[in-house]
Amino acid sequence: MTFQPNSPEARDVAYHMHSYTNARTHQEDGPLIIERGDGAYVIDNSGNRFLEGMAGLWSVGVGFNEPRLAAAAAKQMEKLPFYHTFGGRSHGPAVDLAEKLIQLAPVPMSKVFFTNSGSEANDSVLKLLWYRSNAMGQLQRKKIISRLRGYHGVTIASASMTGLPSNHESFDLPIANVLHTGCPHHYRDAQEGESEAEFATRLAAELEEMIVAEGPDTVMAFIAEPVMGAGGIVVPPETYWAKIQAVLQKYDILLVADEVICGFGRTGQMFGSQTFGMRPDVMVMSKQITSSYFPFSAFMINERVFEPLADESNRIGVLGHGFTGAGHPTGAAIALENLKIIEERGLVANAAEVGAYLREHLNSFDDHPLVGEVRGVGLLAAMELVLDKDAKTAAEKPGQLGKYAAERLFAHGVISRPMVDALAFCPPMIVNRSDIDGLISALGKSLDETAAAFDIAI
Repeated sequence: MTFQPNSPEARDVAYHMHSYTNARTHQEDGPLIIERGDGAYVIDNSGNRFLEGMAGLWSVGVGFNEPRLAAAAAKQMEKLPFYHTFGGRSHGPAVDLAEKLIQLAPVPMSKVFFTNSGSEANDSVLKLLWYRSNAMGQLQRKKIISRLRGYHGVTIASASMTGLPSNHESFDLPIANVLHTGCPHHYRDAQEGESEAEFATRLAAELEEMIVAEGPDTVMAFIAEPVMGAGGIVVPPETYWAKIQAVLQKYDILLVADEVICGFGRTGQMFGSQTFGMRPDVMVMSKQITSSYFPFSAFMINERVFEPLADESNRIGVLGHGFTGAGHPTGAAIALENLKIIEERGLVANAAEVGAYLREHLNSFDDHPLVGEVRGVGLLAAMELVLDKDAKTAAEKPGQLGKYAAERLFAHGVISRPMVDALAFCPPMIVNRSDIDGLISALGKSLDETAAAFDIAI
């Protein structure tokens, strides 16, 4: 593609290396420049308007132009634009937000630790759990179990816990002491004739076999998203979490709930842990905590986790971990206002109600020759695309079918995200039925155009 000299597109190609992007392809195709937001929609620099079907990156819960968040940021910037939390320092927004999060927690929690991103938070959790094991004299207990297709971030430790090949290949990952067990996707991973309950039982048994093989006294924690996000919006079978937690309890293994995508209403309850009956020892939060108006994250720990950490910091004289921007007063002020908006406007209930409406209409495509599975919960949904329904196979090159369908959907004004050959939907929690009707109309056209391109009769 030829770009106008000195245009934003040309300068982006010249100077900007993008996340999750083929760098060579980007030099040819250039960027999409988003210029402004309007509720659940974004507008590019050519004036094209798109329903943001991914809420940015699973994260803009209250929409893209919420004046209350802008006002909260400006007010805090004028009062105290920055202060840190090192050495016992604090400030009002951090104190208020920590208290608010503990009050919202679905299970008893003790303390909040602030970080700047989901990756940083998960990295910190692993580091502090190693610290905890040492504090308890369990020097051998350093292993953490994650899941294939799970997503926990991209820093060295969090990318290791992530269970996606593209996050490991050529990065010399995963690091030692990070293990991966099976993914709870019945459609893809169940054995022939295996019910969802039987599938969940097998996954729990495989987890126990891994723990026993590694040595229960070497495994300290299990980390998982209530619903897998970037791994394909994988909703676990109904009995899955009860069976997994029984295994963890048997061997005294901590449960870390990665609520980065699920938290603050996305699953139709305030936290995904509530939706699936989880009782975590650690809860990791980011994205919708500020609706991504500010880089911000946090995790909550219970007394079982906190007490050994406190004892060890007392023995050494300091907890030698933290970040300059952690608990940033502007980010904390935005988070507090964002949580008020979510509660005052009933956005958790809206996610449940409009999410059910979305899945109902996605399921109306069950008979379409490209649709293998529709899955989701709350305002999280995915449509798995196939070329052969019986074999559950897509094009020869994985991701080719999903990429084409997402491009057609984009041409019809909806931003989605292909996760291999599944289309993901995670719109802002402010969406209404009319917005979903527009999404479904665009999707129908896109599926038919994709079928035609792959010579599939409709």
